Amino acid sequence: MELLNSIVSQINDIFWSYVLIILLIAAGIIFSIRTRFVQLRMIPEMLRLMTEGVGNKTEGQQISSFQAFCVSTASRVGVGNIAGIAIAVVVGGPGAVFWMWLIAFLGAASGFVESTLAQIYKIPRTDAKGYLGGPAFYIKNALHSTKAAVFFAVIISITYGLIFNSVQSNTISLSMQTAFGFDATYIGIVIAIISAIVIFGGLKRIARVSEYVVPFMAGLYILVALFITFYNITELPHILAVIFKDAWGIDSVAGGGFGAAIMTGIKRGLFSNEAGMGSVPNAAATAEVTHPVKQGLIQSFGVFVDTFLICSSSAFIVLLSTDYHSTGLTGIQLVQYDLSLYFGDIAVSAVAIFIILFAFTSIVGNYYYGEINIKYLSDNPLYLNIFRVFVTGMVFFGSIAELSLVWNLADLFMALMATTNVIAILLLGKIAFIALKDYERQKKQGIKEPVFKASVLPKQDGVYWWKDNK
Repeated sequence: MELLNSIVSQINDIFWSYVLIILLIAAGIIFSIRTRFVQLRMIPEMLRLMTEGVGNKTEGQQISSFQAFCVSTASRVGVGNIAGIAIAVVVGGPGAVFWMWLIAFLGAASGFVESTLAQIYKIPRTDAKGYLGGPAFYIKNALHSTKAAVFFAVIISITYGLIFNSVQSNTISLSMQTAFGFDATYIGIVIAIISAIVIFGGLKRIARVSEYVVPFMAGLYILVALFITFYNITELPHILAVIFKDAWGIDSVAGGGFGAAIMTGIKRGLFSNEAGMGSVPNAAATAEVTHPVKQGLIQSFGVFVDTFLICSSSAFIVLLSTDYHSTGLTGIQLVQYDLSLYFGDIAVSAVAIFIILFAFTSIVGNYYYGEINIKYLSDNPLYLNIFRVFVTGMVFFGSIAELSLVWNLADLFMALMATTNVIAILLLGKIAFIALKDYERQKKQGIKEPVFKASVLPKQDGVYWWKDNK
């Protein structure tokens, strides 16, 4: 096991230090330029679309654009947004926060492209009203590579449905043990039962849970961070100055902090917002919208919510404590310590509750990515139910296990998944650009709700399906 762990770690170093970082940054730059920085100039439209989708009623297994946003945010926003950011600040210094912001800005363009493609190449479900889509579908239907599509479907099902969910449940278990002294076995049983109730209920139940829990948990955490920020408002200009100085090595060149800040910030940004990784498009494809660009814009906005709001909240909580580098703490323990400075011992329990909410919604969102890709591999409901049982079992296993090897395997599987998806969206990016031009053309003509017709796409670029052009 030690040998396997060592081999996997070495492969991960190559992927995450060279291959993926270059691919994802290059894709973000290319997509930003080709879309004329859609992630910046269309923020007002993103906000309009977000509010438009709240509370929309849909039929069967269809879900609204806002619900699809919440399902993807449920997976994006996990324990890494709390513990991971604290680790990034300790390891990479305050400058890591700046590079995290930069990679999120570029990644929002990649998020737009992959989610728009997911909408264009989605297919109708065979069991109920609604849609299925994601990288496996546009890799097969647009690039005509069945083997690559199957490879992606298998990798994401294992990574998100099984491995990542065991990691999330492990974090819930540890936080509950620390805060309340509960036994890990009993915690695992409870989490597994609740997870099973939600995931066996299908997409509609997943969407409902996410629609209510995600805004609540994110809003509450942001409010806590805002309280701490305003409490220390006089220190904020200094903290921002430290972030920018450290990012460019002005105060840390001699110690090699410049490189550490860049690498740590970029890795944390990529892990956190998942832009270009191929996970979010699975949720984006399920939404009922009149034009694929709508969901592309909404999911692009999701990158900002994840990084600029939630991750930044964690960063400011840590940085405003000023003694983060001398406590000897990191991760969840550092955040608990920082919050205890303001809220006393109750902070330990409060962080545990945040972890439960963040991690459980991640379990639900992660599972659904697996469900979509299991359905890509087979329409037989037996296989889906077997997958659900395995997910439930891994949730229980994660609650009681030591997961160092599992974390490394998760990193490896995610790297394979992301590499496959980034290559695909680089090859298919022109399709998303055409869709964006069509959307903007209709908006300029005064059409309030643009309607997409597949006829605007060049037919040689593959088989596509749209409800008005079967």
